[in-house]
Parts: sequence; structure tokens; C-alpha cells
Amino acid sequence: MTIRLRAHHLLCLLTYVGKGYSPAFTANYDGIAERLGRGEDILIVSGPDDICAPLLDEPDPHCLRDSAAERDQLAAQDVADLLGRPIHAGVRLDLDAAILARMRQAFSSGLVRKACGGCEWSELCSTVAAGGYRDTRVKRSAFAGQKPTATT
Repeated sequence: MTIRLRAHHLLCLLTYVGKGYSPAFTANYDGIAERLGRGEDILIVSGPDDICAPLLDEPDPHCLRDSAAERDQLAAQDVADLLGRPIHAGVRLDLDAAILARMRQAFSSGLVRKACGGCEWSELCSTVAAGGYRDTRVKRSAFAGQKPTATT
């Protein structure tokens, strides 16, 4: 399967520690984190994604606001610059262990944080990054998602 993510959620997943807007939101995000850990690929989408899903029934979901789309644009540019490849709707990305580590290092150093300005979670994310991403839920081993190879 494929996980549908908007561009700024590429940054959010780096520091996700199981806190969120509601129990339903957190349960959904935990499932997405587990799927990422198993090696499911990511499809970049425009607008609300799999993480947003539990919030879309609210009267005025922030996922539909212009500020979320602006965060997407800023994050897409930062991540594209970091990875040296375009990041826009329709692009697929395999968040392997090396890319995850590279993105976390860039996040810690502030290279990919333009989209985080004014975000209510920014302080928590900074704390998680400063702690070495110790309690994050998205984890990838170097071998997650790989098929076993035969040995002779």
C-alpha cells in the first residue's frame, strides 16, 4: 500500500511522538507511523492526506486552510533542495533509513524548518529533535521493507 502525505507532513513525521489533536488523530497517526516503519512508500498529495483524515469532519479543519497549503509549499522546496529531487503532488518517495536520518539531521540543524514558522507544535518538535528523536514513532531500520535474500 501507499501512504498519501502532503509535503509539510514529511517534516511532521520526523518528530511525531504520539501527541496530537485528539485520540482518533493519534491512533490514526500511530498506524501511519507503523506502516512507514514497515517500508510502505509515500505519495505526495495536494491538500488533506492520510494524516488529516480524522480532522476533516470538524467544522473548520485547519487542513483546508491556506496556511496548510503554504506550509506544503515551503516544506516541498526545503525537502527537494535537501534530497536533490522534486517534491510535489504525484511524486513517490521511499522513506528509507538513510533518507529519514538525513531529513532528521537537516531538521535538527534548521535547514528544513521554513514550514514550521507559527506552527503550534514547533516547540515540541524542537524538543524532540534536541533529544535525538529518542521517542519518535516513525522508525526505519536499514532492512525494513527489504525482501530476504537467499544465502548459499
